[in-house]
Amino acid sequence: MANANLMEKITAIVRRACEREGIEVWDIEFAGGGKSRVLRIYIDKPGGVSHADCELVSQQVGTVLDVEDVIPGARYHLEVSSPGLERKLRGAADFVRFAGQKARIVLKDPVENQRRWEGSLGPCAEGVLTLEAASGKILHLPVEQIEKANLKFEW
Repeated sequence: MANANLMEKITAIVRRACEREGIEVWDIEFAGGGKSRVLRIYIDKPGGVSHADCELVSQQVGTVLDVEDVIPGARYHLEVSSPGLERKLRGAADFVRFAGQKARIVLKDPVENQRRWEGSLGPCAEGVLTLEAASGKILHLPVEQIEKANLKFEW
C-alpha cells in the first residue's frame, strides 16, 4: 500500500508539471532499491519531444520531489525521455491512436499456434483489435489477450 501511495504522489507531481507545458505523461516507472533506485518518466507531445522538454520536466519534477521529500531516503536517479519510436502500446486507446501503423504484438494465448504477431494496426472497437498481419491475414484480437504491444519502426 505504501508503494501505491508513493506512486500516486509521484504521478500527481509529474502530471502537474507536464500539463502546464502541454506535455502528455506517457508512462512512469519507479524501479530498483537502495542506492540504485531509478524514477523514469516518459513524456510525449504532438510533433515530438525535444531535449529541452525533457530537461524542463526533469528540473520541475526533481525540485518538487526533493523539496517535498516525497521519495524516502532521498537517493534516486531521475530520467526523463520520450517513449521512443518503438513505444509500448498500453491498451485500446493507444491502438486507436496509432491505427495504420506497424506493431509487434505478443498474446497471452496463441492464435493459430502463434503468440507473436507483426502487422498493421487496424480498427479497435468494443475490446477487439483488428491486425493485418505481415502475411496479409486479418486477425481479430481481444485486447485483454494482448500481453505486450509495441510500435514497430520501419528503417
